[in-house]
Amino acid sequence: MKSDIDHFLTPLSIDEEKAHALAHELCRSFHHLSADSLNQFLPTPISESILRPTAGREKGRYLAIDIGGTNLRVGFIELLGNEIGVNGFCNGVNGSLKNSHSESSSNIRRLLEKSWPILDVLKNENADSLFKWIGSCIAEVVREGCEEFNLPRDIELPMGVTFSFPMVQDTLSDATLMAMGKGFTITSRLHLGTHLINGYEKSKTPDLPPIKVAAILNDAVATLVSFIYQSKEDSTHKAAMGLICGTGSNATIPLKRSTLHKDKQLGKVKVLNGDSTDDMKIAVNTEWSINGTAPPLRKFGLVSQWDTRLDSEGEAPGFQPLEYMTSGRYLGELGRLMLLDYLEHHMNIPIHTLPPRLLTRFGLTTTFLSHFRPPNAVALLEKLEAEFPSSTTDPFQWTEEIALVLYNISKAIEVRAAGIVAAAVIGLLMCAGDIPLRESSQDTTNGHTKLEQRSKLNLIVGYTGGCIVHFQDYLADCQKFLDAIIKAEFGEDAPVRVVLSPCHDGGITGAGVLCGASQAKSKDASV
Repeated sequence: MKSDIDHFLTPLSIDEEKAHALAHELCRSFHHLSADSLNQFLPTPISESILRPTAGREKGRYLAIDIGGTNLRVGFIELLGNEIGVNGFCNGVNGSLKNSHSESSSNIRRLLEKSWPILDVLKNENADSLFKWIGSCIAEVVREGCEEFNLPRDIELPMGVTFSFPMVQDTLSDATLMAMGKGFTITSRLHLGTHLINGYEKSKTPDLPPIKVAAILNDAVATLVSFIYQSKEDSTHKAAMGLICGTGSNATIPLKRSTLHKDKQLGKVKVLNGDSTDDMKIAVNTEWSINGTAPPLRKFGLVSQWDTRLDSEGEAPGFQPLEYMTSGRYLGELGRLMLLDYLEHHMNIPIHTLPPRLLTRFGLTTTFLSHFRPPNAVALLEKLEAEFPSSTTDPFQWTEEIALVLYNISKAIEVRAAGIVAAAVIGLLMCAGDIPLRESSQDTTNGHTKLEQRSKLNLIVGYTGGCIVHFQDYLADCQKFLDAIIKAEFGEDAPVRVVLSPCHDGGITGAGVLCGASQAKSKDASV
């Protein structure tokens, strides 16, 4: 017999079989979104030859900014090329991989970097106010750069920009913003490069150089760009994909241009001189959390009544269903809704007696829920009492039983998130052709396809984001699901393994890398 809490959590359940089936369904959805959607699978006008150069890596020092969902970062990125040596991979915890480098030995250095929180008042004001503030932050770092590096004041300073929101790009140096989400109210189609330069000009003093936007990229694209630059690839290791799982959830991967809708097949793409443009692969920002991924989630019963309520009470209902189920902005709120439901309908506790903050939207934070785990029920109870003190006038009191209920809720939320993200990663790699699809005509042994024997290819997924790193056992469980899906697909002798490897700070470092690449010996090829 299932316990009451186990039965309560059934709508969130996901196992290896369901994750495997979901991966195939998401692969089909990704093919469809690439070919038909105009607000997902958005190309960045840069070819794989720029992403994965064979003649060495760029050098130089470049201004870079990273506009995220919660923070703005500005700094200078120094690219050392192959001077220090490009980093390989080594085994990490639970079979994952990690780049075998330290900050001091990396071929990327971050200099004069500063970070500011993007306050809600800035998110809620008009675009001019937001970009004026961003411009003032850029000017502050540029001033320090002029003093530290003796920069010329009369020469334009090239800048790389990472932007953590959907956008449409016709060229590498310009982008038109789409609906932003993550609490931002800006919805009009604004030209990002123009607004950034105008914002900087309002804070720029005569002794500061002008800036030019040399490259714009999404944060998931930036993560892949940075990951490839810092990675040593060989016949058995390929830096295949960039994954974001922090405040939001997103991924990027190189896809063949021919797989995209004709209106997304860019007229100009940055390629290396002499590089063939015949059906080249280009970096694609999937925006996989937008509503195109909802049908597969619903097909396998993964959208619960609590998800539906969370969605309906959000800023843009129906906009980002996968993000509501996998990312840091929402998992704490999901846990709060589930806890309230359990307390009221399974423990018969009147809602009005609960601590007031628990009754407030986002009153239970993802950060708190991330670290809400044993060693024991007493410790959990103490954490709960400290976070949500009971009123002295109400009869409600926290108990060890409630503390364990909340832990089980948070763990179930995390396991489902890990399974969904793993299925999406596998589905996307299948869509890109990195994972071979089984053919029904091939010989099979024990129900699995018998594929040509060769060295196993490690497809390395560079990940970043506080949610996948800190929320319960998200990272380890995601890797377990990845391994289980591949085993279910191919059996014991799989030709590939998909491995998670950290690529933190990829947003700002990727902006610097692509800024450098845009200044290299390349051309804008019309294709």
